Amino acid sequence: MSVPAVVTPGVRASVPKRPIREIRAREQGTIIKDWGGRYPVALVYPNTYHLGMSNLGLQVLYGLLNHYGDIVAERVFLDLPESVESEKPLFYFPLIAFTLSYELDYLNIPAILKNGGVTLFATERGDDEPIVIAGGASVMANPAPVAPFFDVLCIGEAEVILPEALPILVSSLNREQKLKALANLPGIYVPLYWSGEPIKRQYLRDLEMFPAHSVVLTPDTEFGRLYLIEVERGCCFGCRFCLVRQAFSPMRFHSMESLLVQVKDGIGYRRRLGLIGPVVSNHPHIEDLLTCLLEMGAGFSLSSLRANSLTENLIKLIARGGARSLAIAPEAGSERLRQVINKGITEDDVLRSIDLAIRGDMRQIKLYFMIGLPTENDEDITSLINLSLKGLSLIGKQGSPCRLTLNIAPFIPKAGTPFQWLGMASPETLGRRLQMIKKALSGRGIQVRSDSIPWSRVQGLLSKGDSKLAYAIAEMSNVSLSSWQEAANKTGIDEQEVLKEWTTDKELPWRMVTQDNNFLVSELKCALGE
Repeated sequence: MSVPAVVTPGVRASVPKRPIREIRAREQGTIIKDWGGRYPVALVYPNTYHLGMSNLGLQVLYGLLNHYGDIVAERVFLDLPESVESEKPLFYFPLIAFTLSYELDYLNIPAILKNGGVTLFATERGDDEPIVIAGGASVMANPAPVAPFFDVLCIGEAEVILPEALPILVSSLNREQKLKALANLPGIYVPLYWSGEPIKRQYLRDLEMFPAHSVVLTPDTEFGRLYLIEVERGCCFGCRFCLVRQAFSPMRFHSMESLLVQVKDGIGYRRRLGLIGPVVSNHPHIEDLLTCLLEMGAGFSLSSLRANSLTENLIKLIARGGARSLAIAPEAGSERLRQVINKGITEDDVLRSIDLAIRGDMRQIKLYFMIGLPTENDEDITSLINLSLKGLSLIGKQGSPCRLTLNIAPFIPKAGTPFQWLGMASPETLGRRLQMIKKALSGRGIQVRSDSIPWSRVQGLLSKGDSKLAYAIAEMSNVSLSSWQEAANKTGIDEQEVLKEWTTDKELPWRMVTQDNNFLVSELKCALGE
């Protein structure tokens, strides 16, 4: 099982064919509350209903907020601008909470706020207007590019931040008083009242306190047949390109006992379960857990597997659970480049995983690679091609009907990682290397899929940029590359300056977020062999 990607920018989200009431009627678990005496919260996912309802973070927030008796939380999406539960526009809600997981979703923020009758920029909102907050992985790393849109940004996990923030939000204080009070809380960034001290990310120490699973089930989504359950959070591996370690570490696990309780509830709704986490295969009891699920009559899919943690028995269990596709992320084709990015897996690990998948009767194997990684050269691309062909050869030797698919994405430097100071490869370099891969594998029976290089560059700007980007986003007449370029030019965004390599003494746009620069610089030097 793979996490659904963001809707391709430039494609307008279509209005659902069915009215909201019909979409709501197809849901199970929808929480409908009377507004009388309660504080209304609009929970906004800045993309389509189809994608948003596949997002476990949104589901957890919805359940968490509605757990409070004096709160009524309702969902709003890009293609459903009125709330799903009561069909009210955004301006009816005194609190509007965005969850932001993907930088390209930033481009949808202006349309959602404007269509909801809410003033776009926080500094221009009146005393009687809603407080607009945001959280999520991308905000934890670098809130600067969207900070002008929001009164409050949450640097950390909602389970820790909300219990302290909600009493202030529901109080009788006026808007200014609420924002000043929130600015004094751990993990809260209020741009208007920021003290200048970096804000420390807040995280939940004990996952057992807050089981995380599907709340609302609907067939109208990517994972409509699955009941989602979080198995673990965070990552203990040190991949130098990855945002997960910065946003969600340390690695924490839900216990077997807690997971089995959630499974018993879940199979009352769906016979298949989606086990979610950055590295699900590294749960210390993963094989015991899957064995128990099979004994309970449940099927399952796993969101993530690490090549060097796969065993023959684990693959057999996954196959018995009904999975017919396996995703492996070598990220780079050569041993040298995997050492640069500190991936921690070898070519033998990858090939062994492919062999196990074939013998486990998998019908599709997906390999995830990046191009444009630091120090990458054409020899690394040749190694990527050769590794893919070796995998194909294994399939051929065993006479398997299994298909091999490559997913290629440009490397994007992320705030809070050792590679945050590095630049992106030029469009010409990325395009040439992508063509090398496609040309070498064309007609060989390997499907090659790739992310858009121009849109990846935009994502790079939104990952590394400062608050000027919000004004460019606001200037866009529609979500398209041409509109972005026009808006960027109008607002003076220097793409080359943002996406080039920076010196490690540069003042970073995300200086409002605490990070260990000494460690990050040390890791960067190690990667570059300095």
